[in-house]
Amino acid sequence: MASVRTRKESGKLFFDFKLFGIRCREQTTLDDTRENRKKLEVIAKKIEASITLGQFNYADYFPTSPMVAKFENRSEHIKSLHSGQVVPTVSKFKEQWFDEMMPTWRHSYHSSIVSIFECHILPAFGEKVVSHITKADILQFRATLAKASPETGKERTAATVNKILKIFRLMMREATDRFDFSNPFDGIKMLKEKRTDIHPLSLDEVNLFLKHVRADFRLYFKLRFFSGMRSGEVTGLRWEHVDFERKHILVRETIVHGRVEYTKNDGSYRVIDMTTPLLDSLQQQHKVTSQHDYVFCNRLGTFLDNRNVCNRVWYPMLDYLGLKRRRLYETRHTAATLWMAAGENPEWIAKQLGHVNTEMLFKVYSRYVPNLTRRDGSAFENLLNQNAGGQS
Repeated sequence: MASVRTRKESGKLFFDFKLFGIRCREQTTLDDTRENRKKLEVIAKKIEASITLGQFNYADYFPTSPMVAKFENRSEHIKSLHSGQVVPTVSKFKEQWFDEMMPTWRHSYHSSIVSIFECHILPAFGEKVVSHITKADILQFRATLAKASPETGKERTAATVNKILKIFRLMMREATDRFDFSNPFDGIKMLKEKRTDIHPLSLDEVNLFLKHVRADFRLYFKLRFFSGMRSGEVTGLRWEHVDFERKHILVRETIVHGRVEYTKNDGSYRVIDMTTPLLDSLQQQHKVTSQHDYVFCNRLGTFLDNRNVCNRVWYPMLDYLGLKRRRLYETRHTAATLWMAAGENPEWIAKQLGHVNTEMLFKVYSRYVPNLTRRDGSAFENLLNQNAGGQS
């Protein structure tokens, strides 16, 4: 950024700026007074703006400077900076960025990003040139997001604020690379997010639920409770991805907002080992829906609507049994905690869930890891006592 500084030896003011990565210092004959500094700062802003817009001509500002000759042969390059385009506003660059990134985004992810831009980023920065956004602007934006929403009166969670900031940061990172300016997100930290508790069902609660749930949904919920599959993965499961011979479920697709899409990430594209309860359940289900593509489907043969299942079956059943209301997604957590309570290999559990490693497993489910011999810490206490006895 162009700035006005003072030469220590003479006390005179000079301009300090960068052009094509080359640092330029242009002296003046003005003393460092408040009035002189104010005048030169106005010029410095014009210099910075013209450099950003690719319209800077060295001779227009410093005609007698020896730097004029140095940059003279590059004048055409200066004018054609960024392919002849001026640095765009956030609104304009967003359109270009969206077009370029669309082939890499899932439809649901694209919808989420569109909403974030239209509701938050564009109202705050839409008409601002991307290179004119400062760190102070980002900090103010973060503070505004963290306040209560004018529409609902509720404060946004740290996770929501961070999601908005991360999307904006992705676009700005591309803009800084393309138009060669400092990233205003440098040094900006995300808000600290609270760890969310999970609410899995116990094995007794699972058995109670399966005993009383509608017969036409019993096998559906068995798969959810004993496979650890996500909601969209269950509804998107086709018979062609069920391998009875090898006892494998191939997770290849997911249903998101009523659309068939690729799995959440590459790790989610996985093979699930069928335990005996799963194998039995799917073999029974095969007798019912084998004529259709989807393992679980409606009367028309198309995949189920998760929201409908949740409101028509899941919540009413929990209420009927007097169990705590929780997300349908808790069936996935239930599978994980039951496996861990049974002492299954953590690496196998992570593979079943589609986690890259066991780090997430212990982070989310640590308090459900049992001491299979004792549950009171006495094993460690005995170890200490034995060690102390050996030293006496």
